[in-house]
Amino acid sequence: MPKHFIKNNESFVCINCRKLVEKHLTSSRDHCNHCLYGLHVDINPGDRLNMCRGLLKPIGLKIYSTKTQIIYVCRKCDQQIVCVKSEDDSFDEIVRVSKLKWKEKPPLNF
Repeated sequence: MPKHFIKNNESFVCINCRKLVEKHLTSSRDHCNHCLYGLHVDINPGDRLNMCRGLLKPIGLKIYSTKTQIIYVCRKCDQQIVCVKSEDDSFDEIVRVSKLKWKEKPPLNF
């Protein structure tokens, strides 16, 4: 089933680093641009329908279709999530995460 993108762009205070995260300039904000952490809130991008609400920890990077993606693991349910890197993400954090060793988990079958 294809994912449906819902634009959902709000500023928020990151629960990991406590910094204010401003609205994204051109898309929807789905992670902190300071520490790269996020919340497991979406089933499809922007829908905010996932009831898990666990903290998403960045564990690696991958390139898909010319876009850099941040790989996350949810600290609550252990699911791996992928989000596109934003142009205003912290360069130092992107470099740090790029050096992490991560192992891709098979997708969940529902």
